[in-house]
Amino acid sequence: MANNQERLFDMFQPVSTEDWVAKINVDLKGADFNKKLVWRTNEGFNVQPFYRRSDVKGLPHIGTLPGQFPYVRGTKDSNNWLIRQQIDGETPSDINRNALHAIDRGVDSIGIKLSGDVTEADLREIFKDIDLEKIEVNVSCCMGKAVKIAKLFVDFLKKEGKDNKFHGSIDFNPFKRLLRHGLEFPRDIKEEALALYDAVKDVAGLTCFAVDSYMLNNAGAYITQELGYALAWGSEWMSMLTEAGLSACEAASRIKFNMGISSNYFMELAKFRSGRMLWAEIVKAYGADDECCKMKVHAVTSQFNQTIYDAHVNLLRSMTETMSAALAGVDSIETLPFDLQYKKPDEFSERIARNQQLLLREESHLDKVVDPAGGSYYIENLTSSIAKVAWGLFDSVEENGGFYALLKKGEIQNSVNKSGVKRHSDVARRKEILLGTNQFPNFNEKALDKIEKGDCNCACGCKDDVVADGGVESLLFDRAGSQFEQLRLDTERSGRRPKVFMLTIGNLAMRLARAQFSSNFFGCAGYEIIDNIGFNSVKEGVDAAMEQNADIVVLCSSDDEYAEYAPEAFKELAGRAMFVVAGAPACMEELQAVGIEDFIHVRVNVLETLVKFNAKLLN
Repeated sequence: MANNQERLFDMFQPVSTEDWVAKINVDLKGADFNKKLVWRTNEGFNVQPFYRRSDVKGLPHIGTLPGQFPYVRGTKDSNNWLIRQQIDGETPSDINRNALHAIDRGVDSIGIKLSGDVTEADLREIFKDIDLEKIEVNVSCCMGKAVKIAKLFVDFLKKEGKDNKFHGSIDFNPFKRLLRHGLEFPRDIKEEALALYDAVKDVAGLTCFAVDSYMLNNAGAYITQELGYALAWGSEWMSMLTEAGLSACEAASRIKFNMGISSNYFMELAKFRSGRMLWAEIVKAYGADDECCKMKVHAVTSQFNQTIYDAHVNLLRSMTETMSAALAGVDSIETLPFDLQYKKPDEFSERIARNQQLLLREESHLDKVVDPAGGSYYIENLTSSIAKVAWGLFDSVEENGGFYALLKKGEIQNSVNKSGVKRHSDVARRKEILLGTNQFPNFNEKALDKIEKGDCNCACGCKDDVVADGGVESLLFDRAGSQFEQLRLDTERSGRRPKVFMLTIGNLAMRLARAQFSSNFFGCAGYEIIDNIGFNSVKEGVDAAMEQNADIVVLCSSDDEYAEYAPEAFKELAGRAMFVVAGAPACMEELQAVGIEDFIHVRVNVLETLVKFNAKLLN
C-alpha cells in the first residue's frame, strides 16, 4: 500500500512557492498581494496567507520533543491540565461546602481567598474532607498578610502530613498596587520575599512568587505585550531572589505565571508555546539546570472582551480561549463564568464554566495529545514571530532598569493603557468586533435590571481611578465593550427609546443590505428599529415613518439613486425627524449642500456617531 501511494505522489510534480504566488497574483487580478492577503497584526509582525515546509526550516525549536528543553512543546509528556474554580464563602464551613461541591463536579484545582485573621481551626474547617494530595490549592490574600498566612498554611500541611505531596500556590504580588492603584508596596519587597520563601521552603510543591500578567490582558494589552512584560516580571523575581542569596533553581521553582487568554485563537496558542521557550532561556542564563527551567503556567480567560449585553456570547469567547490554553499545554485553567461582569456568578454560571473544560477534557479528549500544534507551519511561525517581538520588549525593559523600575515610573502601565485605548478605538470603528455589542446586537434586550449593585465590572461608573493621589499612572480596566454598554444603558435610563425607521426604496439588493447595516448600527444604542420591505415612492415612505412617530429616518437605497431620492426625502421630512443617508455616495457633497448632514457607513466611528445621536434625542 505504501509503495502504491509513493508511486501516486510521483505522478505529480512539486509546486514551488513561486508558482503558488504566481497563481495567486493571477487570481488577484492586479490587486496588491501584500495589501490584500498579508495580515499586519497588532502584535507587530506580518502573517502570510500560506506557509510551507521551507518556512519552518531553521526555526531553533523545531525538532524538540514534548518535555525537552526549551519546552516549546510542553514541560511534560502528557497534556493533562487542572480545572480551577475560585471558591467563595462567608464562613470557613461555607467555603468548605462550596469547595466540596465544585470538586464533586470535576474541579481539581481551587482558589481560596484567606483573610489576615484566619486561624488553624479555620483551615481545618475549610479543608475538611478535601484530599490535599490530589486537589491543588491556590491561596490569595492581602499582600501584607502573605508571610503570616504562608507560615500558618505550611504548619497546617505538616501537621496533616500533606507537605510532601501537596501542590498549590500563595499569590504574592507586591507589584499589584502599582499596577492597579499607582502606589508602591508599603514594605521592602526583597525582605518580604525572603521571609515568604523561608516560610514555604519545606513544601516543594508550593509556589509563592506570582507573575499576574492576566492583569495586563484585562487592561487591553496585546499578546506580545503581555508576554514580554510577563518575562520581565519573572526576571525581576529571579534577579531579586538570586541577589539575595537563593540559587537559580530555588528561585525559579517558586515562580508561577498567571496569564490571561484573549480570543485570538491561534496567536494565544502560540503565545504559551513561545513563553515556555523564552522563560527556559532566561532561567538557564541564571545557571539553573534544565528541570528548573520549566515554566509553571496557570491561564485564565479574559475579562477585557466580556460583555453585559448578549452575555451568553461570553460562553463562545471563553470556550475558544480555554481551547487555546488547553492545546498549548498549560498546567491549569480557570474559565470565568459568563455573567461575571454584572453580578456575582450563581450556581448555573459556575456549573457551565466548569463544564466547558470538562467537555474539552472528557469528551473532546484534548488532554490525550501533547502539543497537537507541533509541526504546523502556521503555528510554528506564529510561535517564532511572537517570541521575537516579546523578546525585543523584554530586552527593552531590561536595558531601561527592569520591570520594577519601569513600574515605579508608570511606563509599563502607560504602554498597556495606550494599547487599551487603541483597542477601544478599534471597537468603536468595528475594526474589532464584539458580537452582540458593537455588531449584530439584540435590539430588544435590556440589561439595567440585571446589573447587581456593589463591586462589579459593569459600565455603571464603579472603577478604579486611573491615577491615585501621590502615585503614578495605573492600569485602566475598562472592558472593550464598556463604552457601548454605557451608551445603551443611558438609553435605558432615559425611559425613552428613540425609533429608527428604515425608508427602503429603489435597488432591491442595496436597500436590503443597507437596511440591515443601519439596523445593526442604531441597534447598538438600544433604539427601536422599524425595518421595511420597500416603498414605491419617497412620499409613501415618509408618510409611513411619520405614522410610526419615527425620531430618525434612514434612507436605504443605492448610490446611483441617492441623488434623486435623498433631497426629496429630506424636503418631505421638513425637520419632523432626523434624516440619515446609509452610505457614502459619490454625490455626498451635493447632498450636503442641500442641508443633509448625517451619513452612516463602514468608515464612520460608530460609537462617536451614536453618542451624538443620544445627546440630541435623550436630552
